[in-house]
Amino acid sequence: MRAAAVQLNSTDDKERNLATAESLIREAAEAGADLVVLPEKFNLLGTPAAMRAGAESPDGPTIRRVGGLARDLGLWIVAGSIVEAMEGDEKLRNTSVLLDPDGEIAAIYRKIHMFDVEVGGVTYRESDTEAPGDRIVLADAGGLSLGLAICYDLRFPEVFRILAVQGARTIALPSAFTLHTGKDHWEVLVRARAIENQVFMIAAGQIGKHPPDHESYGRSMIVDPWGITLAVAPDAECFIAADLDLAAQERMREKLPSLANRKPEAYRWPEPVAAPR
Repeated sequence: MRAAAVQLNSTDDKERNLATAESLIREAAEAGADLVVLPEKFNLLGTPAAMRAGAESPDGPTIRRVGGLARDLGLWIVAGSIVEAMEGDEKLRNTSVLLDPDGEIAAIYRKIHMFDVEVGGVTYRESDTEAPGDRIVLADAGGLSLGLAICYDLRFPEVFRILAVQGARTIALPSAFTLHTGKDHWEVLVRARAIENQVFMIAAGQIGKHPPDHESYGRSMIVDPWGITLAVAPDAECFIAADLDLAAQERMREKLPSLANRKPEAYRWPEPVAAPR
């Protein structure tokens, strides 16, 4: 399977974002991609007010448009994430949608971990406007076991280990990693999740400045289960692509069977305690 990650500089101009994403998806398809992953909040990235005004449902115009592309091009597409409006709920969701080559929704994942931090002098409080999902999602993408995660989830290895134990061969990670954290942590964390779980990581990121005062690191990556970077994006809107050698992954898992060598009976979670500050 050939996979691609699309890197965008999304803003509060939804039509511009969608047009750019569509162009890059088509280029990736021409380059032989079977699976394309878009970044976090690919269709709209702006102020809290703009995000609320532009929120959609998974059967809204953004996903219908991307589904049409998937159908026209015969692709699997991880529609990065959108801000989802939930009927009867004041809080939004950060929602990733997997579309099959018929343009139908194959899986939906809602980001579990809210980005409530202060980095580089900027405060992020996702939980002010968004509520977390509560379910880890593994999907079947045409015979490929594909795990779904979003951005800040990357710092929580439990999610990725559970996906690997459930059978994930590849994990899609739409992101908008901050410039401040990305320069020190992005590559290390993406490669670590690949190595420890012996999976391919398709990490599609945002790049550049977004309203009101945020800036994303970019450097979208495709990493193999040995931790080797197969492709990395330059500092521009673009796509990257790489072949996923699933047979080589199987051989590696046989020779270095770290997942098979786990000892679940010895792993005991501590009693619940308050998170350290």
